[in-house]
Amino acid sequence: MAGLPLRRLLTLATRQLRRDARSGELRVLFAAVLVAVAASTAIGYFSTRLNDAMLLRASEFLGADLVLNGSAPAAPEQLRSGRQLGLQHARVVEFSSVIATDQGIQLASVKAADSEYPLRGELRSAPAPYEAETPGSGPSRGEAWAEARLFAALDLKVGDSIEVGEKQLRLSRVLTYEPDRAGDFYSLTPRVLMHLDDLDATGIVQPGSRVRYRELWTGDTQQLADYRAALAGQLSPQQRLEDTRDGNRQIGTALGRAERYLNLASLAAVLLAGVAVALSASRFAIRRYDASALLRCLGLSRHEALGLYAVQLLLLGVLASSLGAALGWLAQHGLFHLLRDLLPTDIPPGGLLPALAGMAIGLLALAGFALPPLAALGRVPPLRVLRSDVLPLPPSAWLVYGSALVALGIIMWRLSLDLTLTLAMIGGGLLAVLLLGGLLLFGLQGLRRLLSNASLPWRLGLGQLLRHPLAAAGQALAFGLILLAMALIALLRGELLDTWQAQLPADAPNHFALNILPGDKDAFNTRLAALQVQAAPLYPVVPGRLIAINDQPVRQRVSKESQGERAIRRDLSLTWAADLPADNLLKAGHWWQPENAADSLPGVSVESELAESLGLQLGDRLRFNVGSSERETRVTSLREVDWNNFQPNFYMIFEPGTLQDLPTTYLTSFYLPAGQERQLVELARAFPTVTLLQVDALLAQLRSILSQVTLAIEYVLLFVLAAGLAVLFAGLQATLDERIRQGALLRALGARRRLLIKARRSEFALLGATSGVLAALGCELISALLYRFAFDLAWHPHPWLLLLPVLGALLIGGAGMLGTRRALNASPLQVLREG
Repeated sequence: MAGLPLRRLLTLATRQLRRDARSGELRVLFAAVLVAVAASTAIGYFSTRLNDAMLLRASEFLGADLVLNGSAPAAPEQLRSGRQLGLQHARVVEFSSVIATDQGIQLASVKAADSEYPLRGELRSAPAPYEAETPGSGPSRGEAWAEARLFAALDLKVGDSIEVGEKQLRLSRVLTYEPDRAGDFYSLTPRVLMHLDDLDATGIVQPGSRVRYRELWTGDTQQLADYRAALAGQLSPQQRLEDTRDGNRQIGTALGRAERYLNLASLAAVLLAGVAVALSASRFAIRRYDASALLRCLGLSRHEALGLYAVQLLLLGVLASSLGAALGWLAQHGLFHLLRDLLPTDIPPGGLLPALAGMAIGLLALAGFALPPLAALGRVPPLRVLRSDVLPLPPSAWLVYGSALVALGIIMWRLSLDLTLTLAMIGGGLLAVLLLGGLLLFGLQGLRRLLSNASLPWRLGLGQLLRHPLAAAGQALAFGLILLAMALIALLRGELLDTWQAQLPADAPNHFALNILPGDKDAFNTRLAALQVQAAPLYPVVPGRLIAINDQPVRQRVSKESQGERAIRRDLSLTWAADLPADNLLKAGHWWQPENAADSLPGVSVESELAESLGLQLGDRLRFNVGSSERETRVTSLREVDWNNFQPNFYMIFEPGTLQDLPTTYLTSFYLPAGQERQLVELARAFPTVTLLQVDALLAQLRSILSQVTLAIEYVLLFVLAAGLAVLFAGLQATLDERIRQGALLRALGARRRLLIKARRSEFALLGATSGVLAALGCELISALLYRFAFDLAWHPHPWLLLLPVLGALLIGGAGMLGTRRALNASPLQVLREG
């Protein structure tokens, strides 16, 4: 057999693989690779298809090639510059408003657009809710289109009229698609599209109102570049230019974070699958020592023997990877279905690249984790044919750990993981393994003292765990961490909002009133008093943007994605007050005092967490752009604010007399008991410019979105659970030969089959219950830390977590009995004769 040709090597490897296909270690190895490939393929398709959709429809997400976006109308010279360059133009104004009918009221996001809108993409609508949609131009004057959920919320039908401010509009069609729908607050509430010519008649847009103005432009690349250059010195702090690279940044940021966390879940599945591959490959190698020695005696060289088994594993890996890629392709459709309300409707298919990348990750994991045990097969001496106690030299430590680390590094690079987050996960996991593993080993040693008084099935079952304490501890830890992750997500999904809501007073404000005009202030206050509702004071509000700190541009003082960066990226609601608001606590400085008058600059009080993010100290000078003017103030105090009290709260509170000369609206919150919807409708109609925000409805919507996202995460964690099961089966396969011999010996000594079944059941039930106890304790500990330090909530125990040990015992008990059934079914005579 010297110089075995490649074709002959492939034939021999295929024949051996077909003959050994029913062996347990090969099936576990196959399953582990399949799970790793399926997880990485599904998440790869999810990321790739979303990125393709963003690139394909980048300009459509804007509705144009370039958008001038701001909280103030564009200046005439800015519009004139674009038209002179030959650019096409459309105008959109977006705001929130209460839609009132005889049946009730509903907060809606209203878009007023001219006849040129959209410049990119197309509007789609339907003649009735949930009927077939068709593309076309927007509503005419006097008409409005609304989403189907507004029809359902207010029991409307096409042809009915709605009130937007002081203007009645007839619902002519059902709005089904807007190309430039944003991923922010405006996308949470039902949408209404009206013609821009009807906007003035509504009376909603007044000086100081919270409105978003969008000027849409299209043209060739040079025209757009010239327009950018023309506007370079004309943009106010309230304005920004958006193109296809940074348009819909909120969606892009959210999707980027989701992609990172899903990739982490994929990495966890690949790591667990890698452990299963290593265990299975080790048993694969050990069971083939004799065959390798025989092949060496028949003339096969060391490299040819190694190549034979490497080709065998390669064939298995290619088959498992192909099926795993197909399974991942199907699984990503389920993931998109779970997130269907949060994602675009038409997403490109993604091509073959994610499937090929997933297959590559599976083969890489197979090579990295199976290479060390496989290398031993090439070093089996021919003498083993005569002496079965002769073993090959063990592989060097650098090969064992180096191959796994190289494989892990390449996989992390392929998944584009955040290094800090990944290292934190791996480091935290190793710390948990060391601490909890040590406790488990200590607990298993403590069980030895209980064996003398235990029944025979328990002694047999516990004895098996004590013979392999490291394997038992590792399996318990793996499943404990999986159950912990799933339980923690289930706990936080619904309970976080429920616990937070339950800690609010019974009469906590459940409505906010925004955009109260100065002329309506007293009348609105009188109307609230007549309704006998508990209301907060009316706070004046002026939109403004922080632009400089001590004459330094504010963007140079903040880090990316910090609270300060988010605050300076938008207009803040600025107010003034003579007295410190309730639930505000001074942490530094002093409230307004007579000696403040000696300072040439008026004072401002800053919320303490924002001040920390911006690096503010007492005495710092802040410059704001408010309307068309700039105002400079000095920090005189820092406040701690309770953001969970549903009262109007502000980052910046100015000294009285600082902003009174500017266009102002008022803001308040109030509590309206259930059953007074009629009074709320009358209030909305009496003050059509006021936006009434129903907190209960927003909480319900937030709970719905949170449930949808966490359901998708739990769906991905099923891959991690499958990888954990692969680890369990691989661990069982590693001890299967010993279990078979032990079972045969016990049955030869007179033990009944029922006794062996009870012993196995005791062993795996204890292993599963231990995993569940670890998960329950870890979940309670982590939730207590989150409640205390992250959410500032009072923690309470969760009795339902006591179900985790039961769940773990059932899950691992069932899997363990299934994985060791050969040990119960093997013939004692045949096993002892072979031994």
